[in-house]
Amino acid sequence: MTRHSKMQVLEAVSGTGMVPVFYNPDLEISKKVLKACYDGGVRAFEFANRGDKAADVFAQLVGFVRSELPEMILGIGSVSFARDARRFIRMGAEFVVGPQFNPAVAPWCRLAGVPYMPGCGTVSEVGRAQRAGCEVCKIFPGDVLTPKFVKALLAPMPWSKLMVTGGVKPERDNLEAWFNAGVTCVGMGSNLFPGDAVAAGDWGRISALCREALGIIRDISDSRRR
Repeated sequence: MTRHSKMQVLEAVSGTGMVPVFYNPDLEISKKVLKACYDGGVRAFEFANRGDKAADVFAQLVGFVRSELPEMILGIGSVSFARDARRFIRMGAEFVVGPQFNPAVAPWCRLAGVPYMPGCGTVSEVGRAQRAGCEVCKIFPGDVLTPKFVKALLAPMPWSKLMVTGGVKPERDNLEAWFNAGVTCVGMGSNLFPGDAVAAGDWGRISALCREALGIIRDISDSRRR
């Protein structure tokens, strides 16, 4: 069972406009990063399934989030196979992100009421994912596809909700390029978590980067509505 409904998860992702993406095999570091993001205004966080300890760390992060960060929605990323989707959903993942679209993953997410956001690199892949019930598709790798791809895709498919990941930076010019092209939200990894800040335990710096990025995204959204 998830703590939030599917609609609440999707509203958090689209409402804030940013999903941090992070992995570290150290539980305490992962907790500190999650708390720093939470303090910076983040409400949807993707923990990446990228190491041998990912499942063990994630399982403990679920409990930490539920007790200490009540408004945080915790999802799992880098999920390529249905068996991994099932495993992490049982642990408490509230959304599932993949580097590519695997049609075998979609039914398990749909059954559990958990959003599945698969990586897509072509218009056809986005279409297949949408027909499988994916409300949000991840455009990946963003730094290869560029905002021009997003704009071109949305012209014939304006109903599409897209989350771009790869090459996204907490900088106004970068974020304006993506949101003006039409993305719903961005996934942001290493650029939001400088290695020296993590090594030094400078969690305030990470909170500040989150706060700044979210502020820029709000400004962009407000200007587009005017």
